[in-house]
Amino acid sequence: MENFMPYLQHIQRGSMIQPFGFLLAFDAKSLKVIAFSENAPEMLSAVSHAASGIDDDSPNLCIGSTVASLFADPGATMLSMVLGHADASSLNPILIESKSSDKLFYAIVHHATGCLVVDFEPENSFEFPTAVVWASLSYKFAAKAITKIQSLPGGSMDVLCNTLVQEVFDLTGYDRVMAYKFHEDNHGSVIAEITKPGLEPYIGLHYPATDIPQAARFLFMKNRVRMISDCHLRPVKIVQDEEFPFHVSLSGSALRAPHSCHVQYMKNMKSVASLVMAVVLNEDGEDLEVVMEQAAHQNQRKKLWGLIICHHGSSRYVPFPVRHACELVAQLFAAHINKELELEKHMQEKSILGMQARLSSMLFWEPCPLSIISGSPNIMDLVKCDGAALLYGDKVWQLHTTPTVSQIRDIAIWLSDVQRDSSFVSFDSIQDAAYPGLASLGDKICGLAMGKISSSIILFWFRSRTTSEIKWGGAKHDPCDKDDNRRMNPRLSFKEFLEVGQMKSLAWNSYEMDAMNSLQLVVRGSLDDAIKLAKVPHLNNKIGHLRPNVLSEVQAATTETVLLMEIATVPIMSVDGNGLVIGWNQKAEQVTGLKVDEALGRHMLTLVEESSLPNVKRVLSSALRGIEDKEVRLEVKSHGSKKGDGPVIMVVNACINRDFYEDVAGVCFVAQDMNVRMLHSEGNTEALINYNPNLLTPMFGADKSGRCNEWNAAMTRLTGWHREEILHKMLLGEVFGCSNASCVLKGKDAFIRIFILISSILVSDKIKNEVPFGFFERNGRYIECLLSATRKENANGVLTGVSCFLHFPSHELQRALHVRQVSEETAIQRSTYLGLGMDEFVLQDMMKILSDFLFASVKLCPIGGSIAISPNWTKDSIGENIDVIDLELRIKEQMIVVPEEVLAQMFQANNEDQQEEGLTLVLACKNLLSLMN
Repeated sequence: MENFMPYLQHIQRGSMIQPFGFLLAFDAKSLKVIAFSENAPEMLSAVSHAASGIDDDSPNLCIGSTVASLFADPGATMLSMVLGHADASSLNPILIESKSSDKLFYAIVHHATGCLVVDFEPENSFEFPTAVVWASLSYKFAAKAITKIQSLPGGSMDVLCNTLVQEVFDLTGYDRVMAYKFHEDNHGSVIAEITKPGLEPYIGLHYPATDIPQAARFLFMKNRVRMISDCHLRPVKIVQDEEFPFHVSLSGSALRAPHSCHVQYMKNMKSVASLVMAVVLNEDGEDLEVVMEQAAHQNQRKKLWGLIICHHGSSRYVPFPVRHACELVAQLFAAHINKELELEKHMQEKSILGMQARLSSMLFWEPCPLSIISGSPNIMDLVKCDGAALLYGDKVWQLHTTPTVSQIRDIAIWLSDVQRDSSFVSFDSIQDAAYPGLASLGDKICGLAMGKISSSIILFWFRSRTTSEIKWGGAKHDPCDKDDNRRMNPRLSFKEFLEVGQMKSLAWNSYEMDAMNSLQLVVRGSLDDAIKLAKVPHLNNKIGHLRPNVLSEVQAATTETVLLMEIATVPIMSVDGNGLVIGWNQKAEQVTGLKVDEALGRHMLTLVEESSLPNVKRVLSSALRGIEDKEVRLEVKSHGSKKGDGPVIMVVNACINRDFYEDVAGVCFVAQDMNVRMLHSEGNTEALINYNPNLLTPMFGADKSGRCNEWNAAMTRLTGWHREEILHKMLLGEVFGCSNASCVLKGKDAFIRIFILISSILVSDKIKNEVPFGFFERNGRYIECLLSATRKENANGVLTGVSCFLHFPSHELQRALHVRQVSEETAIQRSTYLGLGMDEFVLQDMMKILSDFLFASVKLCPIGGSIAISPNWTKDSIGENIDVIDLELRIKEQMIVVPEEVLAQMFQANNEDQQEEGLTLVLACKNLLSLMN
């Protein structure tokens, strides 16, 4: 850290810029100039059209100048507005015209300590009808690359990286484009490359971490695009107000001059110009809920995966719209890498969990740990390893490549001494772990993982050494090398040489360690259960008579029960034997306003009104005696947004939950369907049929200049922001932005995603399907939903803006959509494409119809009868990416005879004497017909 900070400060406070633009710094409060680059007066006075007749007088630029004195309207007014905005960078760039000439510039604003720094770059290659059409222009540049990357089949990182460098090569026109990946020790390697003919390839070469120092990596997290137009040009100095208390920081400026060491480094590589984009991943995943403070410190949750590096043999300037297009491509590339890594991890975890389940099943039948080392499968099948062993008392059982018995015992004693407080440890290099008996162990074993069940029962996994060959580009990475500002000397040699390493094994992944740790706990639990079973003789006989297929049926039934609880259309609350909540389904959360994570662990008595306390106590007491109460009236307290509505009145049935030993484990409160009860008692048929839980879809929109011109009442209820507070603000930046916006997004990645969606609407006539979207509302609550957008056109078909809609599927549907998105983009299950149209089909409506049919079936089913639901579906492809799925849900009933009067009631309207079963079937059929349209 001592060496890191001086070097970082030296880079940030270099007081020099590249000459392809000029720089002005404005005081954060007065918005007056407090610093400017020496080339600013000359560039402001340059005349782009000789015949324009404008005088070539230099503008009166000095310390204290204002925006209005230097630039013409409307750009000056817009720049002043942006300078006063808290999240100014999200509104970049502004097209602005010099007052002393007709020269146009891109103004790119970013915050610095005590001031706002503005980069001005000449606009001489593109025509802009308005100052904000840059968004669609940037998307037009990136559209080809984005379409190509999005259409790639998944499962191949090589294909993804090669496609990326090819698209950036075509987009930017540089001589060489490389995908550069950082490794765990921060050294890097070129994993994909494309060059113009005749250039020496760098593909496969590794470079030490000091080639891209820690300070430079830190700045790439902050400013993700870095351009050097010509390393031979003399940098321009910055003149600063001496009374200004801070040094103007250039960390966010695209004009920042390169360090002299880096300039020499580029010359040694025979490169004159460069363009670098950072590839930043989310370490915790896109769907992780974060608090507001984390949203303001987004880099803490980010990881610099690598860089997209472009080199050119001559001077090359890339305008801001193209650089921004490259940033969009890099962002999309990072999202695909995230999904590739997520899918790879998911597939490996799925395999491990399946094997873990099989091993757990073996332990169920034979609690002795020998069953998972002597049988098939065994613990070697759980994770990739070269050998495994079990230390059980005085004996050792070995599988494949392992140390000797005496060495395993020595390792167990050593680990017990050095890791006394840990029941699980792992190493990928036992040499680095300083094992004292390394000399006797030899070199066949390098990696080790140990799970301690007890002091006399220990599981071991072993990995052999791996031989790695690394081609270094002129200098080998040394982990001891640190960034040192006192000895910044560029390398002269990039000649390739080979290093061979042999003293480490393949590293243990986190999910592998989780699997081994979990198996350790399962073994420990099975031994405890075996001791308990030994004390209850009749249970041994009971277990012995259970067949494996019966157990699998029990497991399937348990899983199905949990799923049905979550998708049930009535509130379901489950408590343990002490009355603490262990289950709280989505419907209970919806009617009470109490979130699941807030309900879990609380005592049921604290969640009901005082008048219901005797009923809850009676139900719990009866359950412990094995008695289930029916139709118990409860008044449950409301919370959150529902608090003002008063308590929720429920009529519940109590169902006893028992464990495998037939002891009472808790009580499940299942509320009755109050809609059916209300309908049956009050005859409110029409109100129930027309019931729609989504009264109004949240919708907002913007005109073609990007200002919000639509914000309906549903958005006000959802966000807490009123229409008059939002209208006429910039939709991207002021309404939705990374910080200090009305609705704060999780970070720059989320901002770029919505930017791509809206920009794609502006340049195409397609309606964009739902994409995951999230933001913080006015009170800090995080909203997760799906966002769709469509173009707005006038009667002549001319674009006038964009309209956006928010949709709110259930938690289960959101999870299904996430899985579907991953599988679609990886081409592993491309044939299972599921198109979702929220306006045409609501899953809850179908579940309500199905539950109504089941309700009638159960009511008509005699004692001893059975009811089964069997789904069957077929799929037909009607296009390259569109499938039609025909789903059939069949309810099979045995020993059920539907009375003729009930069948007749299905076709009678407004019959006051209808039975409950007939009325339910009437509603179910009508609702089904309405869904079929």
